[in-house]
Amino acid sequence: MSHGNPPPAPHSSWPGPLPKPSPHYRPPPQQHADYLLPWQSSETAPDAPDASGAPTPAPGRHSDLRRLRTSYRALRRTAALTALGYFVVFLLLSGYAKDLLDQPLFGGLNIGLALGLCQLPVTLLAIALYERTARRTADPLAARLRRAGAAR
Repeated sequence: MSHGNPPPAPHSSWPGPLPKPSPHYRPPPQQHADYLLPWQSSETAPDAPDASGAPTPAPGRHSDLRRLRTSYRALRRTAALTALGYFVVFLLLSGYAKDLLDQPLFGGLNIGLALGLCQLPVTLLAIALYERTARRTADPLAARLRRAGAAR
């Protein structure tokens, strides 16, 4: 740790201040509220008239809750498929490709043992990616909903 830099902000994985966007950067156009991504908010969506001319209300918190559930569901599926997928591939290889797994790598280590030892790092990587993605996408949405619920 260098003594000249301030400590990182809590829950921040970025090592320093965020870079400024280039002057040619244009933010993406605002999407319709029904098609927002999990980390986008519907709180500032204005009332827009529908085809009959009557204003349609901006989506309420139920749409934010739906996006939060969708975000957590995607996180769970990704983490589970990463860890369990690697394990299933290892089991299939050990059952059907014994000759491949018996090939020596170096010393007394063969491919099967190396793949077996890699299960723990793959599982830890899946957990780390889950944590990082949850902090960046689902946690801000949950905090915003929590604040909106406390304000009621």
